[in-house]
Amino acid sequence: MNAVPEGTLLWEPSADLAAASNLAAYMGWLRERRGLVFEDYDALWRWSVTDVSAFWASIWEYFQVEADGPYREVLTGRRGWFDGTRLNYARHALRGGEDDRPAVVHCTERGGLSAITRGELRDRTARVAAALRAMGVGRGDRVAAYMPNIPETAIAFLACASLGATWSCCSPDFGAAGTIDRFRQIEPTLLFAVDGYRYGGRRFDRRDVVEQIRAQLPTLQHTVFVSHLDEDGGDDRPAGTRPWAELLTGEGDLEFADVPFDHPLWILYSSGTTGPPKAIVHGHGGILLEHLKTLHLQFDLTPGDRFLWFTTSGWMMWNLLIGAALVGAVPVLYEGSPAWPDLDALWALADESEAAFFGTSAGYIIACAKAGLEPRRRHAFRALKGIGSTGAPLPPEGFGWVYESVKRDVWLASYSGGTDVCSGFAGACVLRPVHAGEIQAACLGVRVEAYDEAGRSLVGEVGELVVTTPMPSMPIRFWNDPGDTRYEEAYFSTYPGVWHHGDWVIVKPHGSLVIYGRSDATINRHGVRMGTSEIYAAVEAVPSVADSLVVDLEGLGGASYMPLFVVLAPGAELDDELVAQIKAVIRTALSPRHVPDDVFAVAEVPRTLSGKKLEVPVKRVLAGTPAEVAANPASIRHPGALEAFEELAALMPRG
Repeated sequence: MNAVPEGTLLWEPSADLAAASNLAAYMGWLRERRGLVFEDYDALWRWSVTDVSAFWASIWEYFQVEADGPYREVLTGRRGWFDGTRLNYARHALRGGEDDRPAVVHCTERGGLSAITRGELRDRTARVAAALRAMGVGRGDRVAAYMPNIPETAIAFLACASLGATWSCCSPDFGAAGTIDRFRQIEPTLLFAVDGYRYGGRRFDRRDVVEQIRAQLPTLQHTVFVSHLDEDGGDDRPAGTRPWAELLTGEGDLEFADVPFDHPLWILYSSGTTGPPKAIVHGHGGILLEHLKTLHLQFDLTPGDRFLWFTTSGWMMWNLLIGAALVGAVPVLYEGSPAWPDLDALWALADESEAAFFGTSAGYIIACAKAGLEPRRRHAFRALKGIGSTGAPLPPEGFGWVYESVKRDVWLASYSGGTDVCSGFAGACVLRPVHAGEIQAACLGVRVEAYDEAGRSLVGEVGELVVTTPMPSMPIRFWNDPGDTRYEEAYFSTYPGVWHHGDWVIVKPHGSLVIYGRSDATINRHGVRMGTSEIYAAVEAVPSVADSLVVDLEGLGGASYMPLFVVLAPGAELDDELVAQIKAVIRTALSPRHVPDDVFAVAEVPRTLSGKKLEVPVKRVLAGTPAEVAANPASIRHPGALEAFEELAALMPRG
């Protein structure tokens, strides 16, 4: 990759693009309806985070949110949004649009780009919802899904949402243990399950895993089985399950249960460094408003635009992708490997699907750049207006490659947010320029700041990413968290009353941001977060492993690099066979995305005096920080255990 200095100006919006943007239209509406005049995005953003209630009230009115009555107050306290209203997310996702217009475009590794029309989507959602209602699924029931990124998953979700049931999904590349740890917490009554998936040209039959999951979920009353691998349309499904096709044979009218603003829409999972994965609950209203704002104003999507983002069904970007329907845009679903049959696969899909906006991961962009790929020589990208990158910080070289090798006149938006809010804190802004290595701006309604250890706001210096204004899509709670104890500890214990996210960030004087990776020990592997405790449980079940420690060195060279360090049992040797066994255990129990890049043997895992593993200090040492700076030696059980990682730092990749 060619060196591109951070901050290099790479793109500016044309006058025509800016004038035709959704942001310009919204600012015009504010001027006409509210008498508010903003000369640029920065002024609009300052108002949005200063007069929070007025901003979100304008979003409600601008997007003509349908509710069963007026709200009494926009915001009370930190989490009390639009008190007194009742609405439904699915009503907004399925409203409007001509029946014969595409609603969802989809394909798999086998090709065959296909579309489902708005009429077909509404009809199938109604039929599935009616079938679920007949099975007793209703308001507040949890529905779990072990499903890939295919139309059936989207339809099942919308059907659940229309009933007021609560959705929760794991991608089928997750192993049984990781999936059970998630679903068992929420006690689902119904499971949507798939027979398998394809990845990298290979078939992965998951029927045995589905049976393990079903056996460990005692609250299950029904399982709906989707035949995805079976190309011949056979019915080789587990006993006691109902075929997906059966749900589509009945009749049903499209009905929507009006639920309170904070009624649980879905449950996502994000892991800390200890304990089971946190079950994060988001509400109908908060997600609706946040996604309307994000997709229309930040990503500039308009009705009919095709929105492709490479994601699995278990990552929050899938939920945002499906949300494109809220603004009349068309989500493009792809199930398969981004690098099969070669790295050009996603670029080819972006071109063939006529995507107006194509999103992927920083890791994929870096891999394409390192491989010397030049998509612009193979594809016209006539419809492509914007490219998004998320999952990890995109380095300046990645920005430079996009403009040199993909499309010179394209809007590149690095995007940073999290599962916790199912949206972004900072990212796309079609009215602002693109500088290499920088995120364009904080999102509307999100006051992103960098704090030092004392809680002082920094500009031009690296600090902890915090959000100092409430967002409607912040979790309404964690599942099974009496008194919100874990919730408050997760987000508000570092800086009381202020959301602390766990990223290193610098806020530039001109308003752009640079993310430098996770500041905590959560593994953020290609955008899919996994608690280290889950990895340790899998690795340390291997008889030859006595102890372990894992970190993700995202930001070093721009790509995610995850080394695993193991303490061997007496007499064991870290040979190729043991490395393969460790990787296989992680792949099977958790997911292929969390298989380490390398495995190293160490004499001891550094721990605090109370026995906690020193993951963050190890990460800092491997990034080049001296051991005595990374952690106070007085707090370490055996300081030499951390110092030993200074020698290993020389083995870490730097680009």
